[in-house]
Amino acid sequence: MNSPTLDDTAAPPADHRLPEPTPERRIDHAEAVRSVVDGTVSPLAADIDRLGRFPRAGVDALAASGLLGLVSAPEVGGLGRGLSAAAHVVERLAASCGSTAMVVMMHYAATTLIEAHGPEEVRRAIAQGEHLTTLAFSEKGSRSHFWAPVGTARHDGRDGGTVALNADKSWVTSAGEADSYVWSSLPLEGEGAMTLWLVPSTAEGLRVAGGFDGLGLRGNASSPVSARNVRIPRDAMLGADGAGLDLALATALPAFLVLNAAVSLGLMDSALEQAGTHLVTTRLEHLGRSLAQQPVPRARYAELRTRVDGVRAFLTDTLRALETGRADATLRVLQVKAVAAEAACEVTDGAMRLCGGAAFRRETGVERRFRDAMAARVMAPTSEALHDFVGRAGLGLPLFDAPSRPAEEVRA
Repeated sequence: MNSPTLDDTAAPPADHRLPEPTPERRIDHAEAVRSVVDGTVSPLAADIDRLGRFPRAGVDALAASGLLGLVSAPEVGGLGRGLSAAAHVVERLAASCGSTAMVVMMHYAATTLIEAHGPEEVRRAIAQGEHLTTLAFSEKGSRSHFWAPVGTARHDGRDGGTVALNADKSWVTSAGEADSYVWSSLPLEGEGAMTLWLVPSTAEGLRVAGGFDGLGLRGNASSPVSARNVRIPRDAMLGADGAGLDLALATALPAFLVLNAAVSLGLMDSALEQAGTHLVTTRLEHLGRSLAQQPVPRARYAELRTRVDGVRAFLTDTLRALETGRADATLRVLQVKAVAAEAACEVTDGAMRLCGGAAFRRETGVERRFRDAMAARVMAPTSEALHDFVGRAGLGLPLFDAPSRPAEEVRA
């Protein structure tokens, strides 16, 4: 996208590595994700939420199926599928387990940058399902304004080819679980808003600040990560120094926004499906009728169904706009996450109301989806930030205001 100006489970098998992929490898991604969801993700979803445990078994099953390499290029052994396929996968995962969907969504978004600018060995590892990655953008100092990092990158005095990173990342999905972080910092020495790096999660000086005990998405291991003089080679830079924001806007942000919308869609659609089952199977014995035969809940169900279908149509249109290079593609991308996030909050809340007291029982799965849906509206860029971007784009204004002080002063 061109910016207009923008013991959870049994242990995995001893050897779950895939055979060396070939460019001709073909996998039906829809059938593959259905098999993984039915066999692994869905049976473990409630425990992952209850225990706040990372969905390692689900990630391993996705790796073994080839789906972690879904957006990787065939030349490195990946499936070479686009955002439409990725959106289907994360939507299907979210319908069963929001935490697993969020981990995979962040992996796909980070992979787009690694595919465009990363080393071949990491690209091959991702394609083969041997490497999980994620984004590390938001920081304590600039909060949800991911486009304004305050963390630094400096030449390491001991070695001209080494850089030292220092930052306090506020929330990183798969923190301590991923194999690498696509990391943002202020530029090393160039102009621009930020620079991107590929940082191994094992790098000395990285620290994950405890586990994640949140309201929703309880298994996505979203925690602060700090870097204290983390030394990495200068060639770990992704793209040019200072070009990180442009690269993120062109590559990772469209994937992040579209796939986040797909997660929201999966959550709300599955919550409404559960509510529909409740309406059909629950009877008012004194009337001899089901709840579905009552006009008020039936009308509310119809309103929510229409809301879900509207989001699906909007997401489909966004994907089509991107695939065809339509003039309004940028606008659709900026809109889609907020459209889906706000709808998911409304629909899952509505599903809770339709189910009444039954929704508060964990075994229904409705309250879990309700809690998971709340996260998207505050996940950077927030719904409020996206609404501002859409207003700016529609009114011919730059997406971002000029910084109030020069980067040199911030780095000092």
